[in-house]
Formats: sequence, C-alpha cells, structure tokens
Amino acid sequence: MDSDPSPKRTGSMEVAPSVIKEEEMSLDLTHIDLDEERRLRRKFDLHLLPPLAFMYLCNALDKGNVGNAKTDGWDKDIHLKGNQYYLLVMIFYVPFCLFGTPISLLVKRFSAARVLPLMMVGFGSMSLLAGAATNFSQIFAIRFFLGIFESAMLPGVIFYLSTFYKRNELASRVGLFYAAASIAGAFSGLIAYGVFHIKHSKYHSWQFLFWIEGGGSVVFAIFAWFWLPKSPSTWHKLTSRQKALARARIISDSSVVQDEKLNIREAFRPLLDRMYWLWALICLSFGVPLASVNNFLPQIVASLGYSTIRTNLLTVAPNVVGTVALLVLTFSSDYFRERSFHICTALAIGITGFVILGAIDVQAHRNVAYFACFLLTSGAFAPSVLVSAWYSNNTPGESKRAVVAAVMVAIANSSGLISTNVFRAQDEPKYIPALATSAGFGGLCLCLVLGTGLYMRVENRRRNREQGVNITPADIPTEVLADGPKSPQFRYMY
Repeated sequence: MDSDPSPKRTGSMEVAPSVIKEEEMSLDLTHIDLDEERRLRRKFDLHLLPPLAFMYLCNALDKGNVGNAKTDGWDKDIHLKGNQYYLLVMIFYVPFCLFGTPISLLVKRFSAARVLPLMMVGFGSMSLLAGAATNFSQIFAIRFFLGIFESAMLPGVIFYLSTFYKRNELASRVGLFYAAASIAGAFSGLIAYGVFHIKHSKYHSWQFLFWIEGGGSVVFAIFAWFWLPKSPSTWHKLTSRQKALARARIISDSSVVQDEKLNIREAFRPLLDRMYWLWALICLSFGVPLASVNNFLPQIVASLGYSTIRTNLLTVAPNVVGTVALLVLTFSSDYFRERSFHICTALAIGITGFVILGAIDVQAHRNVAYFACFLLTSGAFAPSVLVSAWYSNNTPGESKRAVVAAVMVAIANSSGLISTNVFRAQDEPKYIPALATSAGFGGLCLCLVLGTGLYMRVENRRRNREQGVNITPADIPTEVLADGPKSPQFRYMY
C-alpha cells in the first residue's frame, strides 16, 4: 500500500468524487466544511433520537411492567400459582429470539421508519389486553405475542442509526436511544408509584398501569409513522446538498454502499466468519446479567424488606445512575474509538454488584445491598450498546449489518431464558443461585471481550507490519471494504 487512503481533516473533510451519485455531481463535495457536517449531524440528533428513544421507552415499559404489577398483587389477582409468574417472564423470550431476524429483514427491505411503528402498535395493544386478562392462559398468550412485536426493536434501530451515523458516532447515539430502556426502570417505578395510589371500586391499580403504558405506545406509534424518514436520501427535510453530504459520510465511514438492495444470501455470509461466533458467545454471556437486572430489579429491591410503594420508588435511583454510566461509557467509547476495554469496565462493575448481594445478609445490611443495586445497573446496560456498536462497526455491508444485528440481539435476548429459569420462587427473597449465575456469565463475558479485543489489536499490527504502513480503522474509507475482514485494507475497530 503506497499511500494513506484516509481523507485529511484539517478544516474540512475530503470526499472522493466516486462516492457521489451521478445526479449529485454538480454539487461540490470535494471539500466539506466540518461545521456543515456538524450541522447535519445535529439535525439527525434532534429529529431522530428523541422519537426513537421514546419508542424504546414504551417498548421497555410494556415489556417490564409485569414486574411492577407483581408488587401490587397482580399475580394473586389473576390467580398465578407456583412458578407461573416466572414462566410468563420466560415465554416472552421464545418468540423474542425467533422472530427478531425475519422481522429485521423486513426492516432492511421496507425501512425501520415503517416497520417499527407497526410493531409498536402491536406491543402497545398487548399491554392493553394484559390489563383485561384474568388468568394464566390469557396472559401467557399475550406475553407470547408481545415477544413477537418487540423482537426487532433493538436490532432495527441499531441498523437504522448506522445508515445515518458514522462508526465513531454510533455507540453514543445508540447509547442515547438505549438510555430510554434503562431509564424506563426508573420511569416505570415512578409511574407505578403514582398509579398504585389510584383506588377504584371496579378496577385494580395494576390494570391502570397496563392501560396507561399500552395506550401511550399505540398513540405514539402513529406519530412515529409520519415523523421518521425512511433514509437520508429520501428525507424531505434535507436539501440536495445535505443528502449528498449524508451519503458521503456513510460511504467514508460506515457502509460499502448506501441504500444497498437486500441480498439474503450475502446478508447471512458474515455468520461463516469465526469472529461473529465469538461475538455470539459474548452476546449470550452479557445477556444473562442484563436480563436479570431488567426483569428482576424490583424483586431484588423488594428483598430488602420495604413496602410495595417504597420498593417501586427505590428502583428509580439505581436506574438513573445506570443510565448515566451508560452514557458516560458510550460517549467515551466513541471519543476514543475503542470498544473492548470500555465493555470490560462495565462488566467488572456489574459483577461486583452481584457478588455483594450474594455474599451479605441484605436485610441486615440494607445500605450496602442497596448500593450493590447501583453497581448492577451501572454495569448491566452499557455492554449491550457497546457490543452492538462493536460488531456493527466491523460489518460495512448494510444487508450484512442488518442480519448480524438481528442475530446477535436474538442471541443476547435468549439469555433471558437462562435468567428467568434461575430466578425461582423457592429461592425468594435472596435468589442466591440466580445471583451466582449472573455473576458467572458476566465473568465469562469479561474474559471473552478482553481476549477478542487483544486479538484484534495484534491482528491490526500484523497487517500494518506486513504491508509496511501504520493505519487505523479511521484511515480506511468503508466503500473499499466490500470483502470485510478479507480485504487487505480492513482493520478491526476494537
């Protein structure tokens, strides 16, 4: 390799004319002022992130509201027995894992801006029906369909954002979006705290919880359908120059081709690469502590011995702190263009929380146990976002990236089956086996991430040494990386 192929960015971004569509050749994009690029990025931030974050907030509320409802006696009112509550939590993950990939292919074919609002109407409707369910069989069917409708939300949005943002911008944007899910734990606690004060002669307080959260999802889905653009190239709010600039950005540092036509055979090709099997194991392992926190934090806090209303209120602060930790780690990861060490930091924090809770008498040492809940949330949320950005950054093809995101998220979600099967009624209130299992999978994930990150660093140095250059992933325009890691110019973003 004779020269550094990267654009020189002193006060402008250079873009090769080959990245511009023929109809846009009249626009001078040879030199782009960085302020102009910054204004376009801000436009994406303001128009895309708030509605997507609220969509995911609704997604997380409708998925997790059974945890809050249980603290108000929902399980007793619909006559659940033994482990039936835990079966209801578990059954959600079966369709959640199975349907994510096929629906994500629809996201690639028809755009997340169309598919995800339809899915949102579906999961909002399931929450409305849950408020009217009166027995185990009814709520079992509702939870199954809820899993179908929610399955493509996270991979769909990860892929969608990757068509607007460059690689060093993706983790922080997915982090802002995902923050809605982590803050949902706090928000759901506040909603439950307020709703459970409602006293009605005919309806239970938990019914209002399902109806309020489900109704909000359906209403907002209608707004999202009309608000979200299908792609930068078709967005009516962008000028011709802004569309060309958006395309140039993606070609330089995200995708091989923008608006790539879906090719099913090519889309699944990355799964033949052993690196993606490593990421699959990483997703499986971080998913266990994540599912434990998402599904059972109210029960963990309840084990401290507080009243129903206070338990829901006490879930707020840990979720807020976890959200702040998520944003700090994702923005730092984008700034330094580094993923693996940031993931390891979060995992180590979460593991510490599980170990503390399993090692002490939580009611005798309430303050220490409650502090451990902050460690759980601080360590559980960030790995999901950072790992998603990690494999997306190293998959430059759009169709491939859509499938990879769907498969990896499905594998991570399948961990919920492990988590829900180790949180058992007979282990209440301490859940020692569940805490030990969550910590163990977190430790496995830490080892896998550390090993993979070190391998990528060694491999990049090997390629530089053999080619007589000193380049990083930031120096390579993604339009030349159609062959992925097989391309001589490819460098892992670690």
